[in-house]
Amino acid sequence: MPKRPPPVEEPPDESWMATFADAITLLMAFFVMLLTFAEYDIPAFDEAAAAIAERVTGVAPASPAQELSMSMQDIVFEMEADQVVSVNKNSRGIVIELASGAFFKPGSAQLRKVAVPVLKKMSDMLSAKKFACFNIKVEGHSDDVPIRTKQFPSNWELSAARASRVVRFFVEEKMASFRLQAIGFAETKPKVPNRDAEGKPIKQNQMTNRRIELQVERMSLEEQQRCNEETDFKDILKKVNNKGTSADGQGTPLPQQQ
Repeated sequence: MPKRPPPVEEPPDESWMATFADAITLLMAFFVMLLTFAEYDIPAFDEAAAAIAERVTGVAPASPAQELSMSMQDIVFEMEADQVVSVNKNSRGIVIELASGAFFKPGSAQLRKVAVPVLKKMSDMLSAKKFACFNIKVEGHSDDVPIRTKQFPSNWELSAARASRVVRFFVEEKMASFRLQAIGFAETKPKVPNRDAEGKPIKQNQMTNRRIELQVERMSLEEQQRCNEETDFKDILKKVNNKGTSADGQGTPLPQQQ
């Protein structure tokens, strides 16, 4: 009796994948529409968008906060400042921590000369157009050793002055001032205990607690709109200035507002 030929296996039907991709696209569009009419958590949305993109494409794109974090870490290693600067990511954005001893003279809000190039690189990066819609809250922190000088009656004044000095540096570097905020916390938010169980000071811990923190967070929708408008205005002004310059670079300057 002749044997039956083996059954021919048909290739699996993958037509459903196109429908699935369309459904995911429509779902994403639906959420975008909802978010247009409501306030939302910007970092959480970035993470969700990245997760959806990874599910559809198989590739995980970096969120703006992740990209900024990696760029800042590159600057830290390029400047060989990894012993005094750390960059970490949190739920709102990134935290850049500066060791006060490396950036300020003892008991002073005066920047050390060696700190200026590092802050300049950071300012340039934070001012880049792709990172222009991040707010920067500069926090000053101290240890629990009291200071009593004419200029700084307590650690409150010292920590606030150091935070303000960093903000002023960024403003001098042409960073938009509405993005910046300076706060002094004195010794109220230590990372580690300043003293042991017997009340004796722990020098290494006190050094750790003397720090400046840059809390870099994504703006709200309303703030982003203002940021985009200011960025567009600067681009237009730059183009106008370039057009007003002759070939020899001696163009007529724009008239100043009275």
